[in-house]
Parts: sequence; C-alpha cells; structure tokens
Amino acid sequence: MDLNTVVELRDARSRETWRPGDAWLGGGTYLFSEPQPHLRRLIDLSRTGWPPLTETPDGGLEIAATCTVAQLFRHPLNRPAAVLVEQCCHAFLASWKIWNMATIGGNLCNSLPAGPMISLAAALDGVCRLVAQSGAVREVPVAEFVTGAGRNVLRPGELLRAVTLPARALDSRTAFRQASLYGLGRSGALLIGRRDPQDDSCTLTLTASTVRPIQLRFPFPPNAEAVREAVEFGVRPEEYFDDIHGLPQWRRHMTFRFAEEIRRELMEEDR
Repeated sequence: MDLNTVVELRDARSRETWRPGDAWLGGGTYLFSEPQPHLRRLIDLSRTGWPPLTETPDGGLEIAATCTVAQLFRHPLNRPAAVLVEQCCHAFLASWKIWNMATIGGNLCNSLPAGPMISLAAALDGVCRLVAQSGAVREVPVAEFVTGAGRNVLRPGELLRAVTLPARALDSRTAFRQASLYGLGRSGALLIGRRDPQDDSCTLTLTASTVRPIQLRFPFPPNAEAVREAVEFGVRPEEYFDDIHGLPQWRRHMTFRFAEEIRRELMEEDR
C-alpha cells in the first residue's frame, strides 16, 4: 500500500533528530499493509549493517532487530531450543515473501498478541536492548516489553536494537502448543513450556490468548493442580484477548488445556 502522507525517507545512519510523524522502517511488512495517516517520515534501518545473528561470549544468541524471519529460521542453531525456533517461525503462517522481509524487531514492536517472535523471545527469557535518541541504553525483558495489545514500553524515538536469548534458555527442553480458529488463521492461543536443565525449574509462557505475554514460573516440576491454579490466578479475566480470531472464553479454555498438555509433555522423562 502506498503511504501518501510520507514525504521523506531518511537513512538511519545519518542520525536525524527525531520528530513527530517519524517511524523506524525495518522490513515494512506491517507499515505498508494499512494506512498510516500519522506518518510523515520513515527512518530506514536496512543499511545499518547489523549482523542478523551473533553468538555471545557466554553461549547466548543476539538477534538484531533487522534480522528477518527467514534468516532466523535458517540459522544453524545446534541447541535443544532449535525446534522451538522452527515452530514459532511456522506460526507466522505467512508466505516466503513475508518471511524474507518481516523482521524480528518489527514483530516485537507491533506488540500484537499473536506475534510469534514475541512468544519465542519471551519463552526463552529474551532481553530487549533499547537505544534512546540520546544514546542511552536500557535493557528490558521481552515479557515486560509488551504491555498490552499493540502496546509496549518504547519511548518516542527509542529504537529496539537487538534481543538476546541466554544460553541457559537455549539449552532447555521446550514444549509448544498453538491453536487457531482456522486452518491458516492467526494464533488464538500459543503456549510454550520450558524446563531448565540445571535446576529443573519450569516456566510456562502464555501468549496469543492473552493481551500480553504472561509467564508462570515453578521452582520444581509442578503437578496438574499447581499448573491449573497458576493459570487461574495468574491471568485476570480482562487479560484474555477478544477479537475476530477468538472469544475470551475459548482462549481461556485453550489456555488451560494447553497448559496441562505442556506439563505432561515436560514431565514425560520423569516417567
């Protein structure tokens, strides 16, 4: 779609002064998908030259905001969580054209409940590195970065530079469940369980069914009652998302169902 209110395109390397009507341009798959009447100028990140994926000294993985879904999918990650990366990429249910243009940073910054890169990064305890116009840097866990449907903690002009996934999370065993009302529809519920290989703690991350990522942590493998109570008291009624892709009652039902299925899957090795 043509954005007929945009009158200027600037290179992000030129460090332009941020002003009202500006927007960062990554892959553009969202920006050019619908009218953006409030925009006047796009700051293009495509020539920044940031390496899409970089292994950190401690064994973690840094994902640049400009990394595309296709680049992440093709990355040879020889870690237990590699299967989860593949599952979340396929949760896009998008064409190869979108995979080769849509960026990880764009998916997080759109902050939609069904954003599968939000699900992936939150479940693996990812941390966002945010850079202000002044150059100041702050770090925010992905689970806290998204605050609601289409809302996040970004301040005016602030840039999501990268997301770092810690080594410990990448070495965890995971379990994935996703549901949609349609065969090729948007996720109505997407839950991910993770079992830590070091202390045997478990984390359950709820997304798509809720307006923001919600993490439930268990210091040791939980039983069915513990998981049910955690979901019951960890999600307020108004936090279940409501749109054309699923009523809150259905999303709540699928959340409880998937939570128990994930618990059982993660406990299989004990039996």
